[in-house]
Amino acid sequence: MRWMRISVCLMSMLTLPVGSRAEHNRLLPRPQQVRYGSGRLPVRGLSIRFASAPSAEDRFAAETLARFLSDRAQAPTSISEDGRSERVIVLNRTGAVDPLPVFGESPGPDSREAYQLEVTAQGGEIRAKSSAGLFYGVQTLDQLVEGSADQAMLPEVEIHDWPSLAYRGIMVDMSHGPLPTEEEVKRQLDFLARWKANQYYFYNEASIALDGFPLLNPEGRFTKDQVRRIIACGRERHIDVVPCLELYGHLHDLFRVERHADLAAVPHGSEFNPLKPPVLDLLTNWLDQITRLFPSPFVHVGMDETWELERFAKSEAQGLTPGQVYLKQFKNVSSLVNQHGRHAMVWADIFAKHAETIAQVTPGTVLVPWSYGPESDYRHFLAPFAGTHLAQFIATGVTVWNQISPDFDLSFDNIDTFLATGRQYSILGLINTIWTDDAQVLLRSAFPGIAYGAAAAWQTTPMDRAQFFSEYAPRVYPPAVAAEVAPALRKLAEAERRLQNVLGRDTMHAFWDDALAPERLKNSEAHRDGLRETRLAAEEAQERLDRALSLGGDPTTLSSLLLAARMLDYAAMKYAYAAEMAEFWRQLGPRPKREDLGFLLFSEINAQNHSRIEDLIDRVPELRDSYRAAWLAEYTPYRLGTVLGKWDAEFQYWWSLQRRLNKFEASFHDGDALPPFESFSAPK
Repeated sequence: MRWMRISVCLMSMLTLPVGSRAEHNRLLPRPQQVRYGSGRLPVRGLSIRFASAPSAEDRFAAETLARFLSDRAQAPTSISEDGRSERVIVLNRTGAVDPLPVFGESPGPDSREAYQLEVTAQGGEIRAKSSAGLFYGVQTLDQLVEGSADQAMLPEVEIHDWPSLAYRGIMVDMSHGPLPTEEEVKRQLDFLARWKANQYYFYNEASIALDGFPLLNPEGRFTKDQVRRIIACGRERHIDVVPCLELYGHLHDLFRVERHADLAAVPHGSEFNPLKPPVLDLLTNWLDQITRLFPSPFVHVGMDETWELERFAKSEAQGLTPGQVYLKQFKNVSSLVNQHGRHAMVWADIFAKHAETIAQVTPGTVLVPWSYGPESDYRHFLAPFAGTHLAQFIATGVTVWNQISPDFDLSFDNIDTFLATGRQYSILGLINTIWTDDAQVLLRSAFPGIAYGAAAAWQTTPMDRAQFFSEYAPRVYPPAVAAEVAPALRKLAEAERRLQNVLGRDTMHAFWDDALAPERLKNSEAHRDGLRETRLAAEEAQERLDRALSLGGDPTTLSSLLLAARMLDYAAMKYAYAAEMAEFWRQLGPRPKREDLGFLLFSEINAQNHSRIEDLIDRVPELRDSYRAAWLAEYTPYRLGTVLGKWDAEFQYWWSLQRRLNKFEASFHDGDALPPFESFSAPK
């Protein structure tokens, strides 16, 4: 296949912003250089062939492309070995296979991951040095297809593209909350690959079954064979699965086992006592097993948020400062990592706090400053390490760990602003984190945030945040479905934001709170408009997601978004109803007649068929069943019972309130004093 060679200077002059021509799809992430022509190439009848003997990775790229094109054309796309097809897409790898990132990777137009893509009216070619570059070209070619069935076309186009950052990944928390199934992790990897990411950080505190530790979190961990299959799945998609551990703090799962309790700074606590010799023996054991399991050149050793460090150093560190104690542990850990030929990565917050230790950080270490916003200035996270010649990644977050629905506004702002600052400090990579701190996160709802972070780390130009949902949805769903999903995502983000304005940032915590508690009730009464606007936004999101599903939208992702919209609606309704019921109660006056009390309870507050309390009683079991189904679609049953217990307590609260009000009404006499409505509140 002929490649039209155009200099970088000339290509830059000819480049049009993606989507500046309305007839073409907007591509995510944005390619670095794009030039459209006027011709078109029908997708039906295309075949795929290789320019030279293919590797297993090249074949996977070809099979991926064949599946993409077959789906869009609704007709088979073959992979041709003989090259006799008239119209072909040629996959041309010009260098070594090089499927995964290594330490010291560089981005840029001549990098391992760069690719060139050309489509004419006669055929097409994807050319790259490595199998990874070919695979990324395949992802872009899929996005270029316009129309479907016999109208599916590829536009005439030339693209030269490369990543702006060498390392682009997500970190998924496998420890604080539910345990994803093996198939769900593979689904995450497949989704991540669409956006040209190349790392997946497998965060686990005690979520992998290690030899010799049979009592360590036995119900909530992956087997080594499962991890091996996940690593293989990632490799096919050019994603390095990186072990992301905790080798100082965040280890309560270990220390709650009595035989390991005395290794902690505080028995049954969360952090190692690094001065005890058996600690080094355990770390040696763990890292030996982990490095034999994960082939990645990186081992993320964690070591953030050492909350017990200061107190431990004062009481037991034998004259060492907190920074010296921490540095001792890190040097032990990084030395073990280096002995296995790997590079240690470490969260940078404790080094920044004890800046005197930075000069002694082991060469070859990757520092990872992290912040999930909101911040007006991220420089103070990076400035302590400027001029140290230590590699730096940044860690951003898809804020969903204490929220009913992802806070996309905060997440996108965090990614954009921290990334822009990070570029000023020559960062090498971005890790977009997804934590599960409240133990009830449905990770599929965070998929748009995963895509945003990966795309932002690839492209050089800033993300078009205002248009992201409109660009994201067509890349994931058919056109009619995307037309509903994009505005639904905007309304979902609006509903979460409006609910935060009323109840605070941690909306999932507020979801379970007592709406009749005096401070909560007072707040709800002062923010009735905000609760109403939350419900209106959540209702529109529900309507659009329902339509998207009825149009054939993929329930794998849409069902979790629909559930988030329904839960936002319930949370706002619960607090709005509490304010309304309290107002009705006050309208009765201090000593109402029994007849008036009974009428108001029956007509507005507590009728057994149609009333505010009955609405809440009806809604909770419906949501509980949907939530249980969504959980089991993503996760193993580990911790499901704990979360369902919260739903049961929510139902019991309203049912008990109904019974208390019925009992009060039955015993009430004319002239009796009316207590405040919130006095009927009872602990869950």
